[in-house]
Amino acid sequence: MSHVIARPKVLQQILSLPTNFGYFAPRISGVAQRQLRKSTHSPMGTPPANPRKKVTLNTLQSLHKAGDPIAMITAHDFPSAHVADAANMDIILVGDSLAMVALGMEDTSEVALEDMILHCRAVARATKAAFTIGDLPMGSYEVSPKQAITSAIRLVKEGRVQGVKLEGGQEMAPTIARITAAGIPVLGHVGLTPQRQNSLGGFRVQGKTAGSAFRVFEDALAVQEAGCFATVLEAVPAEIASVITKRLKIPTIGIGAGNGCSGQVLVQVDMTGNFPPGRFLPRFVKKYGDVWSESMRAIEKYREEVKSRAYPSPEHTYSIAKGELMEFESLIE
Repeated sequence: MSHVIARPKVLQQILSLPTNFGYFAPRISGVAQRQLRKSTHSPMGTPPANPRKKVTLNTLQSLHKAGDPIAMITAHDFPSAHVADAANMDIILVGDSLAMVALGMEDTSEVALEDMILHCRAVARATKAAFTIGDLPMGSYEVSPKQAITSAIRLVKEGRVQGVKLEGGQEMAPTIARITAAGIPVLGHVGLTPQRQNSLGGFRVQGKTAGSAFRVFEDALAVQEAGCFATVLEAVPAEIASVITKRLKIPTIGIGAGNGCSGQVLVQVDMTGNFPPGRFLPRFVKKYGDVWSESMRAIEKYREEVKSRAYPSPEHTYSIAKGELMEFESLIE
């Protein structure tokens, strides 16, 4: 019965065999037709190959050199990565923001490395062209460089991402250097670092004074020298971010840092409007869609049609031959 679990591609090859292949061919043909149908709960499956070339570090460096902004967005599962990759994003980040937008947690400090690995793996299944980065969550890299390397290797090997992101500046430089020395690309993150919100007094803009702006600059220089291929600048005045970007050799990815950065990143759930009315959004978020309202409209319509028995209509229903129905009814009498 091994033919029952054969892959559809193999079955298609079998179907192309000459009709004189023997007694086995007609039987395979029938099985193949059944296997090629979608299941009742059809999975999204492997996405088609993206026509563009795979984005690599060389691609990102070329974009930066040419002054072409780098487009980056978060994804936390197969569907969100599928659409982001199809939309030709340069980088897809499996951010620890999934703690809130996918898992319903209060903040990013709650998410564990195992959670990140699971979601990275789902995103990686959908991403064919974009460069994928996984966040190292709080508690997975701060203890020592050895701990950080172990966590980074797990994200790459088990999560199937191409690089990792971690928060922190000068104090994290030795850790970044150790990870990059192990051959793993690192995306830095300076300015507002959400994992450290408690020590920063909450989600506050960083670099609003000359002194604090200089510290952000020193952090950016430190992660560059440690080997980061790029760094996120979060919640920094646009003028400061622009100056830092011009002084660095590596790209900066802004989020709440103005358009003088080398690229931008947003949380996909925020920018698509996939949240209920009244939810707080940071000033830097632009809502490009209204997924919540469209989903609500569709689901409410479905509920109405179920309640009125308008759904399922005949075109959504399987039928049986009248003779077979009559025989069935006679059997149960």
